[in-house]
Amino acid sequence: MIPEKSYDIVVVGAGPAGSTAANYAARNGKTALLIDRKKDIGTPLQCGGFLPHYETLRELVPNAELPYTLEEYPFECIHTTTSCQRFIAPDGCSKQFDVTADAIDRRRFDKYLAREATRAGAQLMVGTTVTQINNSILELDGVFGNFTVQSDVIIGADGPNSIVAKSKGLTREYDPMSIGTAFEYELSGVDVDRDAVEMYFGKDYVPGGYAWIISQGDDTANIGVGIRETLFGKGMCARDYLNKFMYEHPIASEKLKNGSVVSVVSGIVPVGGAPKYTATNDTLIVGDAAGHIIATNGGGIPTAMVAGKVAGETASESIDGKCDLVEYEKRWRSQMGMEIRTAVYVRKLMDRLMRSDYMISKAIRLTSPEHMKAIQCGQLPDVVKKTLLKMNPGFA
Repeated sequence: MIPEKSYDIVVVGAGPAGSTAANYAARNGKTALLIDRKKDIGTPLQCGGFLPHYETLRELVPNAELPYTLEEYPFECIHTTTSCQRFIAPDGCSKQFDVTADAIDRRRFDKYLAREATRAGAQLMVGTTVTQINNSILELDGVFGNFTVQSDVIIGADGPNSIVAKSKGLTREYDPMSIGTAFEYELSGVDVDRDAVEMYFGKDYVPGGYAWIISQGDDTANIGVGIRETLFGKGMCARDYLNKFMYEHPIASEKLKNGSVVSVVSGIVPVGGAPKYTATNDTLIVGDAAGHIIATNGGGIPTAMVAGKVAGETASESIDGKCDLVEYEKRWRSQMGMEIRTAVYVRKLMDRLMRSDYMISKAIRLTSPEHMKAIQCGQLPDVVKKTLLKMNPGFA
């Protein structure tokens, strides 16, 4: 593909956030170019796929305008559907709450979103890297050759290490506790609960984080650990913790003992919230590039897509002279900013508790299933806040 010399909007990164942004930009009549460094959209994976159903998303981000692609994605994108989420404490105590969600095939889902963007009129360039950004000029290099493209608006959806964000000064101050590593295996030959998403806690297996088991139907599952590198034990890495969880955890190992690893997935998860600014007069950042993550569970697909929709629509309106581009800042924060900030606050409270297996077990025992669900949705009921603060003396 040979791109045009200029576009109304160039989107860098064809994950859920970027493809949604390009889709809505094109739907609003703008010329849009969607760029991704991967030669095959959705491959290799950098995270798993857990996507609550549309009704649950309404609870997760009640003020958000959800894109249609969160409601209407094809059946072939779904591995299986789960009906509950279960927390397993270090002492073996477990609690669960009802939540209907899909374990999605991210390869197919990401391709679906990119196809929707092209069907709306956006152009797609795979296998292409942005090597430099000078004001509104992007230098591109990839399988189709070297090109220079001009854009009225640039949307950075290029992940936690976003070149777009760095080029425009839209980055967070470095904090090692705000950067997580997700390391996952896709397994076959396991015997797991097909109806539940399970989250395990314990400093010997996931210090300061959690491990998960998500059925993908039949005898397959996605298992993984979400952990901060600064909390690794001496000589340990994320792979070591996942192996220890898989083979040594007293509950999980029984379910996984006959498992065979068929795929390895890893990626960075920004759990520190959004930077102070996510917009300039010619650039927006979305998704992982903007910290659009619910830090209490590491989930970012729905929030990324909400931000992508807001970005595509706001960029289009700014080009038409209907608003300033920086209006994006106000719009996305009004739709889901409170949930993202609250989740970061809860994550910091839980960081302190998770240094002790006794304390995190106690917290799980004291928290009702209803309140657990609220926390997972980026909410903090007053009764839970009071309890957690009592368990965190000196926490501001």
